[in-house]
Amino acid sequence: MTPYPNLFRPLDLGHVTLPNRVLMGSMHTGLEETGDWARVAEFYAERARGGVALMVTGGMAPNREGGVFPGAAGLYSAEDIANHARVTGAVHEAGGRIAMQILHAGRYAYGPNCVAPSPIKSPISPFPPQELDEAGIEKQIADIATAATRAREAGYDGVEVMGSEGYFLNQFLVTHTNKRQDRWGGSYENRMRLPVEVVRRVREAVGADFIVIYRLSMIDLVPNGSTWEEVVTLARAVEAAGASILNTGIGWHEARIPTIATSVPRRAFAWVTRKLMGEVAIPIVTSNRINTPEVAEAVLVEGCADMVSMARPFLADPHFVAKAQRGAASRIAPCIACNQACLDHTFSGKLTSCLVNPRACHETELVLAPAKNPISLAVVGAGPAGLAAALTAAGRGHRVTLFEKAEQIGGQLNLARQIPGKEEFHGLVAWFEAELAASGIALRLGHDATVEDLEGFDRVILATGVTPRDPRIPGQDNAPYYTDILTGRVTAGDRVAVVGAGGIGFDVAEFLVEDASPTEDLPAWRAEWGVGDPERTRGGLAAEGPQPAAPAREVTLLQRKDGRPGRGLGKTTGWIHRATLAKKRVEMLGGVEYLRIDADGLHITRDGEPALIAADTVVLCAGQEPFRPLAAELEALGVTFDVIGGADVAAELDAKRAIDQGTRLAAKL
Repeated sequence: MTPYPNLFRPLDLGHVTLPNRVLMGSMHTGLEETGDWARVAEFYAERARGGVALMVTGGMAPNREGGVFPGAAGLYSAEDIANHARVTGAVHEAGGRIAMQILHAGRYAYGPNCVAPSPIKSPISPFPPQELDEAGIEKQIADIATAATRAREAGYDGVEVMGSEGYFLNQFLVTHTNKRQDRWGGSYENRMRLPVEVVRRVREAVGADFIVIYRLSMIDLVPNGSTWEEVVTLARAVEAAGASILNTGIGWHEARIPTIATSVPRRAFAWVTRKLMGEVAIPIVTSNRINTPEVAEAVLVEGCADMVSMARPFLADPHFVAKAQRGAASRIAPCIACNQACLDHTFSGKLTSCLVNPRACHETELVLAPAKNPISLAVVGAGPAGLAAALTAAGRGHRVTLFEKAEQIGGQLNLARQIPGKEEFHGLVAWFEAELAASGIALRLGHDATVEDLEGFDRVILATGVTPRDPRIPGQDNAPYYTDILTGRVTAGDRVAVVGAGGIGFDVAEFLVEDASPTEDLPAWRAEWGVGDPERTRGGLAAEGPQPAAPAREVTLLQRKDGRPGRGLGKTTGWIHRATLAKKRVEMLGGVEYLRIDADGLHITRDGEPALIAADTVVLCAGQEPFRPLAAELEALGVTFDVIGGADVAAELDAKRAIDQGTRLAAKL
């Protein structure tokens, strides 16, 4: 008996029945652009083996002008069809089903040939689009229908027509981007003509026995976005035009409201899809920040949708569904929505992967084969690097002992999970605990390993982490380090100066200004970011705007480097952290020289002028240094050892690099 009966209830689509209610949502991984189709096939086949009912590929361009960037993958030729057939064949052999997403980027296309309903440049692209004439619009419709036909030829079980997130079809729907006065603009009937005609033509092209998903923007989160009445009208029209399933899109890419980052509450937008239930007869899919089977089951039980879409959770764990079905939810590697190896990579032109699972998109390259000659291995330090190395090595058959001087595992993850908006790190540490319990690793907590402890092992891995860097500011003797603040050893006063504006400095500032995490309180989070009810306010933007809670403290964040603090934060999440602190009235200063700390606060010079940052507490967040006290002793004794994680490179406590490094080292032992 499954603990998630609604999640594992079959879904009848007429010509086919899906075995459960889980959709793997579309993610652009960059795999198709590598040209290594064996690698693409294995990525999707691995997830099919993991039990997901239906997968959707990353967006495939219907034509060159519609690609998200020059050279974006699509189905343009017989060779393309043959390559995609390798993917669908592998998925079907693994027992899965897969749909191809057709994504026309419109004005979001990062190239000079982009097209749109009106020549209005996107704020996220430097290229102004060309306004389409009647013939140009017909070409786009025909190309999308042709892409659907080619998808069927390639063996796909369906297509998803991308109509949300501010892409091409979405751009026709709203006056924000559609200023036309012909039959494709003006009234809503005219503005929705294009997406409805696209669905009609796609259905006509592929026939009745083929899944057609339409990705509908349920809440635009941009000025002059769709009203709820318009959303419902479009949903009904798309259903009538032949769609099999309505999938959920939340927010345009240019929206100034986060939708999938870790600080967004779980299932933050399921209430939106619930509004659409009963308005159409075809299944409705809900999405965004659903990352556990418990959350997925709850939204189904509450009638928020007929099906749930999870995308990045299948990067973290391709066997999510199978583990949930057999009652092993604690063994599901959690997506923490950090964006670091997925969206940050995508928007930087890198291949997607996953902080939690470095094998994501590297399945054919990072192979974890059984060890031919198992060894005895000591791993010192149970932070992310040490945990990844120990678990990977043990999984390959090595005999592993893991030493940790603290009374709990996690290392710097235990600091991260104290930060408001990073509550997902609790689940990551819990998953590591569950994996250790099942691994056979000899875990020695509360044990500060010595060289004598390590004698007799065939190999040693040092993952001993970092120590805070000393900024050497006169008078700093009584100033706490960030570790003192986040562990609760020191409580900050009402006025705080934070020395250092890297990732740690921003985290500490957020910790200091929040009384309670809005990530744990959906109404509070919606108020903070100005998310309204689309039935009451166009586009779902609250009429009163963002209404953040008052800051718990008065905080000033400072850095030595010139320029705006926070420029080095994550490509897709940095703006969220900067906006959060701005809403909490945190003053952020760059180009600072620290003179001294005394009872009055922090004395600085900036632009050659002396100034006092009045503060009750000055917190030191001036970076980290590798901590590896055993290295010299082991080297002197001739012991074979490796250094990984922060003990190797301390910059910004990069858990992504640490886990990847630990996994790759253990894969080669």
